[in-house]
Amino acid sequence: MPKVTFPRMGESYRTFKMLMNDLGNEVIIPPRPNKKTLDHGVRHSPEFACLPLKILTGTYVETCQMGAEIIVTSGGSGPCRAGLYGQLHQKILKSIGFPVDIIVFEAPKSHPIDFIRKVNRLNAARLSYRGVWDCIKRGWEKLKYLDDAEKATHVVRPREINRGETTRVYREVLEWIDSAYTLKEIKEAGKAALEAIHQVPQDSSRQILKVGLVGEIYVLLEPASNLEMEETLGNLGVEVHRSMFLTGWTRDNTVKETSEHLSVKDAARPYIPLCIGGHGQETVGHTIIYSKEGYDGVVQMAPFTCIPEIVARTILTSVSREHNIPVLTFFLDEQTGKAGMSTRVEAFVDLMRRKKESGERPVAN
Repeated sequence: MPKVTFPRMGESYRTFKMLMNDLGNEVIIPPRPNKKTLDHGVRHSPEFACLPLKILTGTYVETCQMGAEIIVTSGGSGPCRAGLYGQLHQKILKSIGFPVDIIVFEAPKSHPIDFIRKVNRLNAARLSYRGVWDCIKRGWEKLKYLDDAEKATHVVRPREINRGETTRVYREVLEWIDSAYTLKEIKEAGKAALEAIHQVPQDSSRQILKVGLVGEIYVLLEPASNLEMEETLGNLGVEVHRSMFLTGWTRDNTVKETSEHLSVKDAARPYIPLCIGGHGQETVGHTIIYSKEGYDGVVQMAPFTCIPEIVARTILTSVSREHNIPVLTFFLDEQTGKAGMSTRVEAFVDLMRRKKESGERPVAN
């Protein structure tokens, strides 16, 4: 039975674990990234590589030490180094004694035959196409509920009466969704999870700020890479709307772009008329949409040396001024500390709250 692993991006690993098991593989669950993970990544990655590449390098080293033989990951499109991660990681791992096989999935809508061929490589159980499709459907349902549960915490956490209760309940209900297997069980567990989160005692009279979270996909989806930014903001009384979830990204890269994604591109077009790689165009587009929807501010999360996000940050200076919405940017690397980040976030939230109380949106920097 092949031993398979994959990147850890938030709670989505629970879906991939089930799917890979169903296809007849032994799953090596990637541990949550920590200091040891990053130490491995920094040691074996190019010095000026971006943070996601370093974290993934460290994750792969750890899972290879646990016996992983195959790594399953996604590719990239446009002028972004993410499209080369698979080849680079394979060379790095081989050079340090881990000659693993890396299977890189490109967007199915542009590489359908390649997608099917790679699914077949992972189908150790030799399931029929119908059987594989049923596995994917259950996995998709689980992923949707995992994303919906996380979205619910973003609404409830800033209103909770007892600090930390939303996070406690969230961690509990994740296990409900994780243990569900059949389609019926997944739906029941998912609905129960959402109900439990919304039942957390809340103060409906509390003045809440609304902030959009934009940036590169990995540092948005993996809390360990952004130092739990969403939880930090929520504890400060901020309702977070994250611009990207794995379900939305998957829809846009499998069949066709959703109307939401197209409207984001339309919003960004006056500043960035075409794809510049990564998620730079989406960062600008979402910021403009958040402004139009009356959000109090935007936080950009970007890996240090990420060219698309650097370009976006340059443009966001004009967007912030012209659309009158404040933007706080964090460029993340292995030197970033949570204490310094929290101090900047607290000052940003205090500025937004004082301006909101005075009846005006904060003036952009």
